[in-house]
Amino acid sequence: MAPDDAPDDAGAERPVSYWAYLGLDEILAAQRPRSDEHDEMLFIVIHQVSELWFKQLLHELAHLQRRLEAGDATSALHTLRRALAILKTLVGQMDVLETLTPRQFRSFRDRLGPASGFQSAQFRELEAVLGGRDERGLASHAVDGPAHRAISAAMTRPAVFDSLLRYLRGCGYEVPAEALHRDVSTEYESHAGVQEVLLRVYGDERLGAQICERMVDVDEGVQEWRYRHVKLIERTIGGQPGTGGSAGAEYLRRTLFRPSFPDLWAVRSRL
Repeated sequence: MAPDDAPDDAGAERPVSYWAYLGLDEILAAQRPRSDEHDEMLFIVIHQVSELWFKQLLHELAHLQRRLEAGDATSALHTLRRALAILKTLVGQMDVLETLTPRQFRSFRDRLGPASGFQSAQFRELEAVLGGRDERGLASHAVDGPAHRAISAAMTRPAVFDSLLRYLRGCGYEVPAEALHRDVSTEYESHAGVQEVLLRVYGDERLGAQICERMVDVDEGVQEWRYRHVKLIERTIGGQPGTGGSAGAEYLRRTLFRPSFPDLWAVRSRL
């Protein structure tokens, strides 16, 4: 039988079906448990869905940067709200995964081999887009592979906060030149001059202040996801090493409460 979107005998293309448009043949065939344990399917599905949301977050943040640099505050705000909603969905998924008990996870854990969430190239890329520049995130990926290239490219592009500074300059704020023209391949460091600008932005109570607040929301959302991830690992494997020999919860604890936009947090006590 011809697929729904194949041309018919007269050469006219048939309307695409829901199934074909979403590529459900490929998506629903992508769950391949390595054991007969009932609970492994849940583990696979949750992580696959998370990767889809990471993909959408990357898509939204790229759009956010374009809108900020174009001075389009309305679209930037809308995109920030969507990114925050995605982060809340990612956090909410933890409730489902936490129904997996330690014994249930242990029943198939050995089948995972060296596979580990630390190998998520999309999350590493997301960290870089938000300003992270930790090259240890490249270690799990072949130098000549697409994952390594994507993460490396994100580490050499302006991060989201750099785009915010360009937006504020376009609004007439005197953003320090050394912050605007910094080496974007290095991690952003707090800047007293930038904080003074942010205080003026908040004092003006215009769209720039709203954008700053939504960026704080997104930063907090990422930190909340990290926290829930830590607690999930602690309740599932305790203090054991993670899959693939990673440091498990201990490594994730070290990343907690590390803001992506430090200057937006530094000014809170002065607002």
